[in-house]
Amino acid sequence: MRFIYPEFLFGLFALAIPIIIHLFNFRRFKKVLFTNVRFLREIKQDTQSKSRLKHLLILLSRLLAVAFLVLAFAQPYIPQNSQIKRKTSRKVSVFVDNSFSMEAVGKEGNLISVARKKAHDIAMAFSPSDQFQLLTNDFQAQHQRLLNREEFLLGLDQIQSGPAVKSLSEILLRQRDALFSGTGNQESDHISYIISDYQRSQMELENLKVDTSMQVNFVPLNATVQQNLYIDTCFVNTPFIQLNAPNELVVRVKNNGDNEIENIPLKLNINGVQKSLASISLHGNSMAEVRLSFTISQPGWQSAELSITDYPVSFDDTYYFSFNVRPSIQILSINGKDESQSLNALFGNDPYFVFKNTNAAQVDYSAFRNYQLILLNEIEDLSSGLTQELKRYVLQGGELFVIPAPESNLSSYRDLLEPMGASVYSSLIRSEEKVTKIEKDHVLFRDVFEKNKNLPENLDLPIVSSYFVLSKSTKNREESLMRLQNGNTFLGMINFGNGQVYYLAAPLGKEYSNFSRHALFVPVFIKAALTGSSEISAPKIIGRDQEITYKDSVLPGDNILHLINAANKFDVIPEIRRLENSMILSVHDQIVSGGTYELRTDKSLLSEISFNFDRKESDLSCYSSADLEKLMNEPGGNKYTIIDSEGKDLTHTLTQMNEGKPLWKICILLVLIFLACEIFLIRFFRS
Repeated sequence: MRFIYPEFLFGLFALAIPIIIHLFNFRRFKKVLFTNVRFLREIKQDTQSKSRLKHLLILLSRLLAVAFLVLAFAQPYIPQNSQIKRKTSRKVSVFVDNSFSMEAVGKEGNLISVARKKAHDIAMAFSPSDQFQLLTNDFQAQHQRLLNREEFLLGLDQIQSGPAVKSLSEILLRQRDALFSGTGNQESDHISYIISDYQRSQMELENLKVDTSMQVNFVPLNATVQQNLYIDTCFVNTPFIQLNAPNELVVRVKNNGDNEIENIPLKLNINGVQKSLASISLHGNSMAEVRLSFTISQPGWQSAELSITDYPVSFDDTYYFSFNVRPSIQILSINGKDESQSLNALFGNDPYFVFKNTNAAQVDYSAFRNYQLILLNEIEDLSSGLTQELKRYVLQGGELFVIPAPESNLSSYRDLLEPMGASVYSSLIRSEEKVTKIEKDHVLFRDVFEKNKNLPENLDLPIVSSYFVLSKSTKNREESLMRLQNGNTFLGMINFGNGQVYYLAAPLGKEYSNFSRHALFVPVFIKAALTGSSEISAPKIIGRDQEITYKDSVLPGDNILHLINAANKFDVIPEIRRLENSMILSVHDQIVSGGTYELRTDKSLLSEISFNFDRKESDLSCYSSADLEKLMNEPGGNKYTIIDSEGKDLTHTLTQMNEGKPLWKICILLVLIFLACEIFLIRFFRS
């Protein structure tokens, strides 16, 4: 047993007062006259023994009453086994997890509301003179200031769930910075409380390092049912979206829970108009891909939204994405000696394709960004300047199609293709070969052949009379789309940066192959052009993607860029850094709501950028109190205190943890009991 105020124990000297009173027996005697003294001796002996017992009992009651009154002022307590000797003051940091997973419901209600209540109980377990830090995932500047208890309680009411998520190590480091700032650290206890659902996807407990400078306490909150249905991602089956043609969107939906989900509607809205609807049924802890068909009738930027309805965790029920369908496709053919009549006939008669021919000696490199497809048509020698600009063009998302010349400078072609990881042209072989293998699942041949069927053996395929051997290097990443009978590649493709490069093994002239007159010539070049017809970019993640790359760095006049979301009344001017032919836009955590944001100048729309909340929060699987205890008790585990507060008075629990088991109330009760005993002895104990 210990005492909070041991100096009051000097009050035990007051026990001498009732002893002195009883020793000197300051009583007044009253003379009583009576006639018969025959039984006086017996009466005197009897009354003396009873009186002595009564006086001793009264003395004992008074001594005990005074003793326990002094002990009550000294405030005795029984310390906990793990209790550290308390210092004169305490600095307390309370982290309240306000991530979206805290929208789940536990036995005591919504977890974020329960967390606020637990934080309130923690504050009430300390004295008003102690200092407090209120910390959330937002890591705002105001969270680094120590507050008094009243300010702390007022700040609790302002906590709302949001997209920010911080790891446990980041939280502890932030708490340590606040608690050990300023003066008086040697005379203060530093205590940390972390109130969270301890989501497995966020809390790296297995690798957490022990921090012995703080008393760290985990306060886990558990959801009643860890059930959540959410839209994980979506993608289109083709790298382009066609105008006035059926397009297919694949939506990946996950059920993170044990219960089966039945007949949940999935809606696709584009530009505020519902385009498709599907019904979802999922078994517990499973994933499904739902296919939605839609048609785009107008070119331009399209703002799309996928939505489901799921309670109570709803932040991931909506998925935003955007894409641009161009009103026309700009194609540039850089020619060697002559223009290609086959390419002119293919693209020149369709108004959707804006086809331009130019000589290799008269190329305007600055206009490359305006074209969705560039054709290198039988150029004998590629200049170093053209090679560098073409690499930059593909790296930034352009489509390049290489058609070799019969008398090509192979080293110049090597300088272009080899750094991209493509095969390089070597010797020209004059031998007749037939194309025998086609990757019919590739986008260039999709819908050209019947699905789920092998190509017939007698299929009419292109015949080549002269071709270049395409040699592979160790870093080759080629995908062979059409292969000759001898195994050599006739049509290859590689991805480089954000763009793609296609290359043929033979010129288009009829003396080299019949490909330009074959039926496959049209889908190959048309679909290569359509790949650049729409701009589909992956949505950004709120809180994680702080920078946006915009490819076209040339702005008309002195216009200022704005990032705007009219629905959220959001309008900011992002920070801009220029990098070659691109601009890097920094948003600096200003975007906190999901949606599609317009990148505009004062007069025109440049791009639409979609933002979604991080789906890591969608997995509601969490560490339970038992899991935390197991991790803490493992050999080499972290020695932190785990407080199971479910259904308990947290203020009372923490008071016992901080102060030990207080005994002053028992002392007061004993004082009253012994005073009552004294009164009883005086009034009812007859001598």
